[in-house]
Amino acid sequence: MLRSVDFANLPAEPNTFVGRESDVDELVHLMRVSRAVTLCGAGGIGKTRLALRLTARIASSHPGGACLIELADLEKGALRGHVAAALGIAGDLAETIGDRRVLLLLDNCEPVIGECAELCRDLLSACPGVTVLATSREPLRVPGETVWRVPPLSVSGPESEAVRLFVARATAARPAFELTEETRPLVVELCQALDGLPLAIELAAAMVRVLSVGQLVERLDDRFRLLAGGARTAPARHRTLRAAVDWSYRLLSPQERLLLRRTAAFRSSWTLDLAEWVCSGPGLAEEDVLPRLCDLVDKSLVALDGEVAGQARYRLLETVREYALEQLVESGEEAELRRRHLAALARLSGRVREALAPGARTSWPVVERYINLFDGLKAEVSSACDWSIAIGMPEAALGLLTDLRFLLIGSGRKLDMAERLDRLLALDAPQVPQALRGQATILRGELALAAGDVEPALRHARAGLDLCAAAKDVYGEAVGTIVLAQLTGEQEALNRALETARRSGDLILESLAHGTRARFGLDQGRLHEAQRGFQEVLSISEELDNHYGQTFGHIGLAQVARRTGDLATARRHYESGLRLLRHVDARQHIVSCLAGLGRVALDLGDLVEARARLTEALVLSRDAGLRAGIARRLGTWAVLVTAEGDHRRAVLLAAASVALGGRQPDARTEDVLRPARESLGEAVVGVLWAEGTSLTADQAVACALDGALPAPPADPVVPVNQDSRLTAREREIAELVARGLSNRAIADELVISPATVARHVANILAKLGFSTRTQIAAWVIGSR
Repeated sequence: MLRSVDFANLPAEPNTFVGRESDVDELVHLMRVSRAVTLCGAGGIGKTRLALRLTARIASSHPGGACLIELADLEKGALRGHVAAALGIAGDLAETIGDRRVLLLLDNCEPVIGECAELCRDLLSACPGVTVLATSREPLRVPGETVWRVPPLSVSGPESEAVRLFVARATAARPAFELTEETRPLVVELCQALDGLPLAIELAAAMVRVLSVGQLVERLDDRFRLLAGGARTAPARHRTLRAAVDWSYRLLSPQERLLLRRTAAFRSSWTLDLAEWVCSGPGLAEEDVLPRLCDLVDKSLVALDGEVAGQARYRLLETVREYALEQLVESGEEAELRRRHLAALARLSGRVREALAPGARTSWPVVERYINLFDGLKAEVSSACDWSIAIGMPEAALGLLTDLRFLLIGSGRKLDMAERLDRLLALDAPQVPQALRGQATILRGELALAAGDVEPALRHARAGLDLCAAAKDVYGEAVGTIVLAQLTGEQEALNRALETARRSGDLILESLAHGTRARFGLDQGRLHEAQRGFQEVLSISEELDNHYGQTFGHIGLAQVARRTGDLATARRHYESGLRLLRHVDARQHIVSCLAGLGRVALDLGDLVEARARLTEALVLSRDAGLRAGIARRLGTWAVLVTAEGDHRRAVLLAAASVALGGRQPDARTEDVLRPARESLGEAVVGVLWAEGTSLTADQAVACALDGALPAPPADPVVPVNQDSRLTAREREIAELVARGLSNRAIADELVISPATVARHVANILAKLGFSTRTQIAAWVIGSR
């Protein structure tokens, strides 16, 4: 006979249930429409606790009873007898339960997963009132089963579930514990490092009775030894973090264990292709990798981490990875797996090189997939380079990086490869071919140029060019010559860059050479030359279906059009560029298009549209960590708020732009400061300027986006003069320049020497940030 079971038969919760409120609500609804629900997740994710909370919520709707049946320590073959004993049944289970409305909570099904599946199938088909709620690392795979993956606790911010759990358990361990301004970010960091895993967080919180939060964070590199102080009354598998993972590992088949430990070769994430290339080998054929990977996903040891470039991406929770890495080291396979990891990435990067090779004519969607793929795998590229450095064998890593040259320098991402390149190039490795070393050295110069470090960029570019020339590497020579032209802007260098690019037969390099010439033409006021160059870039890039190059051409043509007052054409080019890069994280170009559209809207007096576009540009620059981009965007924001009449904020933003950009005030700055002085007075502008130059990037962005003004400084601020203002004599000479007078004519008019005039003109150019007399004339006319 079936024993009477009700809510009171469920164990009382040992402590406060924290978080997962929305999860419980969702599961309550799910249990109303499904008779078999399995909560799946990694060990320590909180499956049992969530199942008990859920069972307590819905027990009243099962008048036949709700019963917890713990299976973690069950031997194979004993399941049915164990369930019968828990329910007080002496005879046949299905016959005795009959049509009673019963909820069975089968907890930790893994040791007898096959038997659980058979039992559930039999009970669900024979007993219409039975509902099964199971917890397991993998699904039961029975008809009608709904699998619900238990997620880690949220870890984003001080109000997240993980932080709330840590605080609750830490307070229980040490009643005096409290979250302070100092400890709050450390607790967030700790919870993030523990992947939001409840068991790990509870074990960490218990340690606050003897360690500070800071000490816990510092010692997480040895998390298995650190988190070994669980409750004595807890199941053995939950007393330490190692025991929780070890229990899962022992339940795996030999091939599953082999694959799990080999995936520890990946630092962050991987695709199926990479898993097959890296993890196959003795004991695991390449064709067996996919089914075993599916098994590990089902068992919640490998997480499906979305998609990258149309491919599923996988990862290990950090705790599981550390355990798997220990197993990999003990197996003696680590060196071979690291070698295969580097070789696999080099194989992928070689495909990128082939896709961009002269004559390949690869369609943009293919190139786009490679860009997005390596963006998702940048941690693996870093890891492969680190291993090459550690073993003193740089050749494969240098080849990997040079193959990815356009991806490393072309997107505006911070991939932190400069230091790694330095260390790879510094290794004493005579086996590295001279041409490869030359190209890698030039790449190091390009990374320095992207960071604004001109002197090391020149040094590396020249050294790399010499190596490529000695090796008769035409491609390397073309790349180095273009980089030197980008650095110097000298006409001879620009001509040589275009000549060597054409000789290499690489249209991408030819478009880069045209783009370099066009950029300097634009900066120096040679607008016809700039327009021709950018049009060449656009034409070549259209022929190659290179959306990145097309966008560069559109941005350049837009800037030329805006300089000539053709705002409609400028807007059309910016919009065209923005559409082309919709599916690629090319932040520099996207920000340039958005900011350009904002400036065009400003020119047209459409302040609403200008604010919308400039907000997008500034937010994207901030989120991408593009400091130089933030500085430039703040300068445009200063112009915007000037137009809106907010002169105080305009001065603050102009000052922050100058300070963060590491430049001198120029004509654009003066266009903001002049009306501010007229409105606020000289002294107030001086004080605001001093305050603005002390703002951090975050404070300046908040000032722009939210109107947040900085708090008054504790000490009095000394007013600062802005060097962008011309002296009376300089203003007089600028007016004469605007009239078209030469230095000799100006000298005659003012009765001073031509040398003095030349010195004043040089000062005017420096203060206004200009390079030509034409720009001075345009500024004077616009200022009248």
